[in-house]
Amino acid sequence: MRTVDLIQRKRDGEELSREEVSFLVEGYVRAEIPDYQMSAFLMAVYFQGMTDREVSALTESMLGSGGVIDLSPVPGVKVDKHSTGGVGDKTSLIAAPLAAASGVIVPMISGRALGHTGGTLDKLEAIPGFRTDLTVDEFRGVLSQYGLAFVGQNEEIAPADGKLYTLRDLTATVESIPLIASSIMSKKLAAGLDAIVLDVKVGAGAFMKKQVEARRLAQAMVGIGRRMDKRVLALITDMEQPLGFAVGNALEIMEVSQTLQNAGPGDLTRLSLELAARMIHLGKKAATIDEAREMAQDNLVRGLGFIKFKEVVQAQGGDPRALDRFELLPNATGMREIVAPRTGYVSAINAQDIGRAALMIGGGRGDAAVAVDPAVGLILEVKVGDRVDSGSVLCRIYYTAEDHVEEAADLVEDAFRISGQPPDVRETILEVVS
Repeated sequence: MRTVDLIQRKRDGEELSREEVSFLVEGYVRAEIPDYQMSAFLMAVYFQGMTDREVSALTESMLGSGGVIDLSPVPGVKVDKHSTGGVGDKTSLIAAPLAAASGVIVPMISGRALGHTGGTLDKLEAIPGFRTDLTVDEFRGVLSQYGLAFVGQNEEIAPADGKLYTLRDLTATVESIPLIASSIMSKKLAAGLDAIVLDVKVGAGAFMKKQVEARRLAQAMVGIGRRMDKRVLALITDMEQPLGFAVGNALEIMEVSQTLQNAGPGDLTRLSLELAARMIHLGKKAATIDEAREMAQDNLVRGLGFIKFKEVVQAQGGDPRALDRFELLPNATGMREIVAPRTGYVSAINAQDIGRAALMIGGGRGDAAVAVDPAVGLILEVKVGDRVDSGSVLCRIYYTAEDHVEEAADLVEDAFRISGQPPDVRETILEVVS
């Protein structure tokens, strides 16, 4: 078969067979199919979509491009958590330790920044010395000892997804529901999981802008899991405004530390606790979801999640002192304040604009070859619904180079809306799909 024929058929909306999908994935991994042809295929999928059979075939092909990690030597139910990407979303680094503190085995295969959204690996690597490039044996060893480990993709773990992940970011095909679903599930299933808790973001700062799209993505991933005999549950959560106050890798690590010490922002804490509770319940450490919520809350209040996170940071080569002494983390050299133009109520904070501003000053990855600056980012001083006075600080931009700061500041100013009346309250958790 010829690659160009398959691209043409998908462009015209036809369904490809399992063998044809495998041909494309395997050919790309072997470098027999060039980037420009795979880019054309991704764009065809973006516009034409995929059937359930095609999505399952794509997931299985990407999963089969590497090996499934054998976690059978590690006793216990293996549960992971994954977010589809948001601005200021650092819940994985909070929910995972809270769940692991209850005895859930949490093998976290995480990704990097994609577009204007942050990546868990980039956040972790802001901690001095932290290693995300563990071998499978090292990953299994940390997981066996602490019940939690973080690792990035490598040649052994769904390598096809690793290549496609980067290509999607550079070809404006990130938002495709079939591509997101197959990417996430192939990566997660490669970890030998029993269950997965998904956080599907929706809103201005998410790849899914409408709740109906987020629901379709959640249903697609739950369906893949069901067809592969895995327990999968998805929360659809709000991403109209950034989650928490911090946006940027080192800044978000600081907020993770504060939250695990029960001193974090309310929205971030509530969502992290609910995600942890779902992990605890699927991990069979609690008979009911209410009991699981109590366990997660207890782990937070007693600092058990914070202890667990520090243990894993040290086990993976990081300096756990940086979680208490923030001066040990990368710190920006410049700061710019954005102030309120008038007195009133914050009626909106456009998460996408905030994310784009962070990307502009080096906090994200617009090009695969460009390194992320872990020190830069933004700290919001207000959230939607807060009352502000004219001239009061809305946000602080932290940077290490003057380039693009003015453009970023303009974006941030435009992200805030001030009105005369308080806005309606929007829930963080909008829907559960299981």
